[in-house]
Amino acid sequence: MKNKKSLLSIVMVNRNAPQVTIDALQSIEKSYPEEVANGTYEVSLVDNGSRDGSQEILKSYAKKTTIKKFHLTLNPVGLGFSRGNNAGLPQTDGEYVLFLNNDTIVNENVFPYMINFMKNHSNAGAATCKLIMRNGKIDDATHRGFPTPWNSFCHFSGLAKIFPGTKLFGSYNMTYVKEMEKTHEIDALAGAFMIMPRWVGEKVGWWDGDFFLYGEDLDFCYRIKKAGLKIYYVPEVSTIHLKGATMGIRKESQDITKAQLQDKIESQNARFDSMKIFYNKHYKNKYPKIITSIVMMQIEAMRNKNLKKYTV
Repeated sequence: MKNKKSLLSIVMVNRNAPQVTIDALQSIEKSYPEEVANGTYEVSLVDNGSRDGSQEILKSYAKKTTIKKFHLTLNPVGLGFSRGNNAGLPQTDGEYVLFLNNDTIVNENVFPYMINFMKNHSNAGAATCKLIMRNGKIDDATHRGFPTPWNSFCHFSGLAKIFPGTKLFGSYNMTYVKEMEKTHEIDALAGAFMIMPRWVGEKVGWWDGDFFLYGEDLDFCYRIKKAGLKIYYVPEVSTIHLKGATMGIRKESQDITKAQLQDKIESQNARFDSMKIFYNKHYKNKYPKIITSIVMMQIEAMRNKNLKKYTV
């Protein structure tokens, strides 16, 4: 007899952070023991070419997990976040797909609430809950406008911090939104928690593998909105996000990250490469060449500034 399809497929990627990943998986087991035991919720975990013994640790975890439908994919090399997520999809069959970072701790009621939200909003291409960092602050990356040249200038120049309540200057993180505790539409969310009906991902082509790390969630949301669907921020439920625990470039997680210098440099380079990829894919043909030149020069200037902290 063929196994019954899952309601929710949770896709997660690990890269040199086995304990962080296991903590995330165990939070799912603890919060939803019945659903994972009967296969209503399934998990597809992809190890992205870890070199710290992660694969053996995760294989051991797979033998004792209470998650009935647990799929483990071991990539021999690091494929990046986009391709890592894509590699975890073929094993799944859920009506809804949740891309969930391995540095998250899931609270109770989050999954059923978000699934019901998607069921009741047929125009929703994707949605996120509220992500709370260890310092108690909201992860602003999960509440974004698109990084147009103007929005990016306001953000990196500091104008957005001076005038956060105005749409003109505060559109990078949509800080002009007055009622942050109520559900509302946004341009883009963070790939740390991204739920969607499976048909939406199939329609837009899932993750763009040209993005190795960073920017891929912006691109995904851009394509979803281009398809005529909406992106929602749903703060009525929340998840803890240990932001940056895997790649090690965030000050919020410096005390728990196991990332090595090589990982941090790779992460920074990928971050600025993604800015260029996104701009060239979506904005290059919309702006004069002089704007493009300025944007590219500024990206390189930011790259050099950020890499200096890792030079010996």
